Amino acid sequence: MSLSQITTTDPVCGMQVSPSGSPQSVFEGRTYYFCCEGCRAKFEQSPAEILRQHAEREVGGDALPHGGCCGGASNKSDWDPAKVAEDAIFTCPMHPEIEQVGFGACPLCGMDLEPKFLDVSDEGDDPQLVDMKRRFWIAACLSIPLLGVAMGPMVGLNWTQMMSPTRLGLLQLALATPVVFYCGWPLLARGFSSFRTMNLNMFSLIIVGSLSAYFFSLAVVLFPGWIPEAFLENGIPPLYFEAAAVIVTLVLMGQVLELRARQQTGGAIRELMQLAPDVAHRIEGDQEKEIPLAEVHRGDSLRVRPGEKIPVDGRVTQGNSTVDESMLTGESMPVKKQIGDEITGGSLNQSGALVMEAVSVGEETVLSRIVQMVFEAQRSRAPIQKLADSVASYFVPAVIVSAVVAFLGWAIFGPEPQLAHAFVAAVAVLIIACPCALGLATPMSVMVGVGRGAKEGVLIKNAEVLETMEKVDTIVVDKTGTLTQGEPQVTKLESFNGFDVDEMLGLSAAVENQSEHPLAKAVVRRATNDGVSLAEATEFESVTGLGVAATVGQRRVKIGRPEYIAASDSPSLDQAKGQAAEHQAAGSTVVFVAVDDQVAGMLVISDPIKASTPSALKALQHLGLRVVMLTGDAEATAAAVAGALGIDEYHAGVSPEDKHGFVVKLREQGHVVAMAGDGINDAPALAVADVGIAMGTGAGVAMESAGITLIGGDLRGIASAEALSRKTMKNIRQNLFFAFIYNALGIPIAAGLLYPIFGVLLSPMIAAAAMSFSSVSVITNALRLRSVTLSERS
Repeated sequence: MSLSQITTTDPVCGMQVSPSGSPQSVFEGRTYYFCCEGCRAKFEQSPAEILRQHAEREVGGDALPHGGCCGGASNKSDWDPAKVAEDAIFTCPMHPEIEQVGFGACPLCGMDLEPKFLDVSDEGDDPQLVDMKRRFWIAACLSIPLLGVAMGPMVGLNWTQMMSPTRLGLLQLALATPVVFYCGWPLLARGFSSFRTMNLNMFSLIIVGSLSAYFFSLAVVLFPGWIPEAFLENGIPPLYFEAAAVIVTLVLMGQVLELRARQQTGGAIRELMQLAPDVAHRIEGDQEKEIPLAEVHRGDSLRVRPGEKIPVDGRVTQGNSTVDESMLTGESMPVKKQIGDEITGGSLNQSGALVMEAVSVGEETVLSRIVQMVFEAQRSRAPIQKLADSVASYFVPAVIVSAVVAFLGWAIFGPEPQLAHAFVAAVAVLIIACPCALGLATPMSVMVGVGRGAKEGVLIKNAEVLETMEKVDTIVVDKTGTLTQGEPQVTKLESFNGFDVDEMLGLSAAVENQSEHPLAKAVVRRATNDGVSLAEATEFESVTGLGVAATVGQRRVKIGRPEYIAASDSPSLDQAKGQAAEHQAAGSTVVFVAVDDQVAGMLVISDPIKASTPSALKALQHLGLRVVMLTGDAEATAAAVAGALGIDEYHAGVSPEDKHGFVVKLREQGHVVAMAGDGINDAPALAVADVGIAMGTGAGVAMESAGITLIGGDLRGIASAEALSRKTMKNIRQNLFFAFIYNALGIPIAAGLLYPIFGVLLSPMIAAAAMSFSSVSVITNALRLRSVTLSERS
């Protein structure tokens, strides 16, 4: 389906929106979709007139397919077409429900839209940052001499001895105009748009403050006789060109710092992207050809020399080597690879030469999926953001009212010149109260936190998961593949009733060859290694949590737990269960085999505990978390594993339905539950848990059901995720505190609270500097998360 088929035009503003999840309204039997509730409300007031105007714009070519509600704010040409396709979808980092084709600005908050899918492998500055830096430096070069002209008398420089007041005014006009209307044009466009759509935001305050100062000064220069006497200072009307220019310059500086910080938050994605090599060596007959990575196709035979990065996901077909996967999994020990083993693109081949078959290429590789997952998570919203959104929706109108009250208070009760003081106070209130710090508080911390987790091999699906993880008090863990290595081996075979061991193994492997269960693969692997041939199995059936059965030749073979083969002869089964107890007490899993309702033997399967598991469990307990182990294994096996790991609470013989029910019960009791597992049978419990945690080495359906994926399958990642969640949420609360306190103190000071005590009235320029500083403080605090240690207790 093409992009044009999955987007539609908002008839009010012309923005391209996705019908999925967008506000909608029905008129004359047709459904229309809108970028925001404001546009829908306007449409419903007079739908016929809105549609008439929309049709005229379409005919006249004045539709706004790229600018959305921001009209002139569109800067699509600033983006490098090599990095962003013509039909790329852009979204707002603060309001992800806003989507459109092409670059623009958010109609709700005025922020620049960002591509949903952007190649961040280029380390250079993005074009938008380059453009903002250019505007800032031009503004700074013009504002500094303007400030010198305006402030000269305060430091003993009497410019009127060199030129007349009229010429000084014209000089300031010449310096200020390009700053306000060229350098500050992106700010003005967003501000105008906010009033046109009545989605008031920080840019609303900026344009009211800066343009008020500019146009008042313009009137003074062009029509000095019109200025009321209450504005005059020592008989001369004041000029505020320097205030207008410096406000714009400082806001541009804040935009540059914010864009630069956002680029830094993409460092984790950039590092991941750089893991993939630029080229691959494809084998074509007797020749070997170096080709760009984009030209590798599934099924290609590729050579990987020692010291080279593996280009794509694949399977080893020749050679053996050790591969360093630490950049993806966080595991420092190299992994031995031989013929038949899977290897992951981006990992580093160390000691030997390999020939591999490309299995997954392009966006299908593990590395690409990780990059996209991190990218999407960084742009998701935490529930705590709703608090900031709620405050911001009332904040801007309240600030405008505060500015009006401040103006009236000074105009009525203030000292001479009353109107001059009133004007300065009102503009200072508008500027200092810009809620940019409030808007940045949560998203900046989320972006940095998610990127920090990715560096640790902890992939977080979205910001809501990051917030919920902080509240988790119970961790439920599966045994196989989570606490253990997930690569079980058949360590002992025992037969009964005169069955030959190899015959029993061959029949078992023929049945298990139809199953995807890790234990089934262990049986097939043992048969293959022992040179036992496998017959074809038919009429296969699987009973979840109990066992499997199939017909091999003329014989019906059942494999699984004792209750599954209970119809078999009971004396032999009782004997087998007695012998099995010894192996289970040592932590092994025992699988029983029956052939034609006769007990044929048992398979003893061992799955070693991961080396990292004991330290991971200690870290979780150190964080004050309750750990519960659930397993489908027998009681004796579960008890042995739990005893070895120091797990006090465990439940054995648990089916997938039981796991699901256990998690539901814990949540009903008021616990916040995280479930960690790796198999298909864990997916229901992962989906119903408050936070599902999947081992990256496990089944894809488990990872789809989970909110957190541990790339290397290392359980220590749970402790890292918990610590990251706590530190990120602490960082967000600090940022929100900074933003709220800043505005709570700044507005009364700007309105003149200090004047009766110290005789100080805050200059709009100082207010703009303070506003920029508040944003910088929030950004700087969020960037601290890049260097936090996740192994320590928060």
